[in-house]
Amino acid sequence: MRAYRAAWVCPIDQPPIKDGIIAVADGTIRAVGKPPVAPTGLKELGNVALMPGLVNAHTHLELSWLRDRVPPAARFTDWVKLLFAIRGRPDRGLSAEQIPPIREAIREIRASGTIAVGDISNSLAAVDAMLEAKLHGVVFHELLGFNERDGVLVAASKGLRDQAAAKGVRVSLAPHAPYSTSLELFSAIRAAVTNSACPIMSVHLGESAEEVEFLENGGGPWRSMLDMLGLWRDDWAIPGCDPVTYLDRHHLIDANTLVVHGVQFSDAALSRLAAIGATLVTCPRSNLWVGAGYPPIDRFYQSGVKVAVGTDSMASVGDLNVFSELTTMRRLAPKVAAGRILESATLTGARALGLGKELGSLTPGKRAEMIAVQLSSVVDDVEEFLLSGILPAQIEPLNL
Repeated sequence: MRAYRAAWVCPIDQPPIKDGIIAVADGTIRAVGKPPVAPTGLKELGNVALMPGLVNAHTHLELSWLRDRVPPAARFTDWVKLLFAIRGRPDRGLSAEQIPPIREAIREIRASGTIAVGDISNSLAAVDAMLEAKLHGVVFHELLGFNERDGVLVAASKGLRDQAAAKGVRVSLAPHAPYSTSLELFSAIRAAVTNSACPIMSVHLGESAEEVEFLENGGGPWRSMLDMLGLWRDDWAIPGCDPVTYLDRHHLIDANTLVVHGVQFSDAALSRLAAIGATLVTCPRSNLWVGAGYPPIDRFYQSGVKVAVGTDSMASVGDLNVFSELTTMRRLAPKVAAGRILESATLTGARALGLGKELGSLTPGKRAEMIAVQLSSVVDDVEEFLLSGILPAQIEPLNL
């Protein structure tokens, strides 16, 4: 057994420990605390904060080739039009030139302290790169089709998911969003996920005002977009309600659902998600980029809903550094305890992806996959420091 001492140890599931020690054996955490936890064989890590690796609960690795290619927009549907014009149809697959940026993105992810991701993918193109980099997480095969009138697409694409799972990654399904996925397809995906080996689902929900308008009255920019794309269906029944109520009414959300964005959620919608036990994944920098506006971070925490953190993709953010999201969250919600925000980016995200027993906190019995964050000369409040803007140059990934 080896023991390591740092200026600060941040276990996440307990308060930070100044001059803390962590003992590790065979890649597993054995003890966390202060001397005399491990009086012999002690290695000094110096003026660093030792903490669990971060969890990026929502990203799109296959869109990494779009870095700096999709400019910000004032309205979400305008940004979507830009994305379509540059990317083309989501189901067209990736070219050989679009694969290397995935590996580069993963290298950057690891360098910025992230050890697990919830990857949303139409092609499953990131599977091999994730395995090579030993990046944990779940790959969500995203399906969409507003004019799909059955669940055939789920069965037809099963072979692609089976091939990925056979390589050793955890694979599930993700309906894209209410404005792009029919109720029939939603229901088929929900049933398939519930009966799968990885019963976790992810869905974009409540991201934009245009989505809310579409569900309430069937009109607005999304109706025009569906008409333009030839995807509108005259037999669609206008829900006349908010996004959470729409999916909840049809039993499509459960405690294993990652609900992503929530910029437009009411207090009632947040309370309902909290009651269900779903996890809300916030991606604040992306929300501003795509014209949806900043999410109400303080209301998220006040509601009692579980909050995790994602970056979204290189099409809507400048980097995939989760610490940058935490800095934005702190600015948007200055009264939320720093420890709660850090928990969102570690333990809550790990639990949402089914990894809570292995990762997300420095707890005896869990994997010793940690990061050491270089501190300034004097740090009195280490949790606030970790929200102040941490760059990859300050981070050393540790797999002890």
